[in-house]
Amino acid sequence: MRLLKKIMAGVLLPGVFGFTTLLYKPKTDDPKQDRWKAPVWADTLKSHFPTEPLTLAQGEELFMEYCSSCHGETGFGDGAAGRSLGSKPANFHDPEVAKQTDGALFWKLSNGRGNMPPFKDVFSDEQRWQLVAYLRKLTVPKTNNK
Repeated sequence: MRLLKKIMAGVLLPGVFGFTTLLYKPKTDDPKQDRWKAPVWADTLKSHFPTEPLTLAQGEELFMEYCSSCHGETGFGDGAAGRSLGSKPANFHDPEVAKQTDGALFWKLSNGRGNMPPFKDVFSDEQRWQLVAYLRKLTVPKTNNK
């Protein structure tokens, strides 16, 4: 009987208070939190633009102007604006993020989700690929050449 009351409360109360659905939204530090996955077909997306010094410089410029406030200047997801969001911005150094294909990153950058805005109407294809190339450069481990 208690279970039935809980189920009914979950169905009726949202309607009473104007909600259309009652969803569990995990805390940002919840290890079970839904990982953002691009569709499988996004892995097939490939850049048609060469990765050269100018590409990386333009990607860095875009990143610093549009992305670093949330993702941090070094891509650890620790930007000042990002700290105020409900969910932590991506840490590009995280192995789960780094192992994603360029196409998946391009798709996410294009479409956005939650606090991450979609950039497909803001940046050209070339600019979005410049950002992906810069993200790859940003997350290459630094080695000491001594």
